[in-house]
Amino acid sequence: MDTTYQEALDRFGELLARAETTSLNEPAAMTLATVGEDGRLAARVVLLRGFDHRGFVFYTNLHSDKAKHLCHNGRASLCFYWDPSREQVRVEGTAELVADEEADRYWETRPRESQIGAWASRQSETLDDRATLEHRVAEFEQRFAGCAVPRPDFWSGFRIVPRRIEFWKGLPARLHDRHVYEQTESGWSKRLLYP
Repeated sequence: MDTTYQEALDRFGELLARAETTSLNEPAAMTLATVGEDGRLAARVVLLRGFDHRGFVFYTNLHSDKAKHLCHNGRASLCFYWDPSREQVRVEGTAELVADEEADRYWETRPRESQIGAWASRQSETLDDRATLEHRVAEFEQRFAGCAVPRPDFWSGFRIVPRRIEFWKGLPARLHDRHVYEQTESGWSKRLLYP
């Protein structure tokens, strides 16, 4: 693996580990930005569920708007911000579906209630009222009573394969520290940016 890229991943891992020691409720929260078929941008917060040399992984209903966007366009941007340390990481890259085996392994770690919720939710569709959702939850609780809840075929993960990773550290007088790692034709490069 490219040593400059490995340096970026190690640096990210250290920042995430430090964030996990703070009082943040969701240190793995990241803003995911996507582009719809109509060219409109959309952003929402999702949770990082793993990262390695292949990229940054999150899971979702494949009928969700974000999944539709990623299947159509494939370009994505992630942004992590940890206020206690005033640090931010931006990732730009392309999305790919994780392998079924990887999605299955992660699915098995989810709480049963979250598994049932995934079956019950028609993510991003209009919901007439909350009682309808609660009724669907009860239906799937009954359907899977006494057995393991299988991963639905409409639920999986996306891996954002990075092409650019930027590290930002807030400093006094707005003279922030910024380093960018970027994939080029000859490998990964690293450079310092003006604030």
